[in-house]
Amino acid sequence: MVSIANVRQQALELLEGVPDGEGLDEISRILTELAVAASVSTLDEAGIELHAVRALRAGATPQQVHEVLVLVSGLGVHTLMVGTRTLGRLLRQAGDSRMTSSLDERQTELWRARVAGDRFWEAVEREVPGFLDSLLRLDPSTFEGFFEYCGLPWKTHTLSALTKELIAMAVDATPTHRFMPGVRLHLRNALQLGAGRIAVLDALEVAAEGSGHAGIGPS
Repeated sequence: MVSIANVRQQALELLEGVPDGEGLDEISRILTELAVAASVSTLDEAGIELHAVRALRAGATPQQVHEVLVLVSGLGVHTLMVGTRTLGRLLRQAGDSRMTSSLDERQTELWRARVAGDRFWEAVEREVPGFLDSLLRLDPSTFEGFFEYCGLPWKTHTLSALTKELIAMAVDATPTHRFMPGVRLHLRNALQLGAGRIAVLDALEVAAEGSGHAGIGPS
């Protein structure tokens, strides 16, 4: 069981020796609050509306607000990360040849094009070992689609890469999610982009205040 206290403790270990730096600015904090409310493990409709209005009033553009929603929608891929890795392990244990044979020509080319030499995706493979390999072997088409969708919010630049990393870290650290591979991955990326200790802790504070999932009723 991973608790919010565990999340904070692991973050503090990764922050050892990191300068304080600046905290989140007003718009970044509001957008992080919006992300936490909009994440699939929270889906707080009232919170989404509240923080979207606050963000726009604070000077965020509609494009920035929507980029947050696109970014956070990718949280659903954690189903693939955990589920596909588990299925791949079970099939390997059962001796399924798809999981133990050499990659075919298409699979090899997809791996080279998407993963090999890419710092981010190689880090994902370290945090969730076996996921990308299993996904490629089980369903090359989904493997391709996974990269296309996850890459969408990183192809636009209405928000800085640092802000997006802090938002992604916060969403992974919410009380209803607590996905530590993502917390570690995005925290390290944020530090490499220049985040200070205070900004990281600000984002984690927003995450810890996230609400439970009340469910979505009829419109």
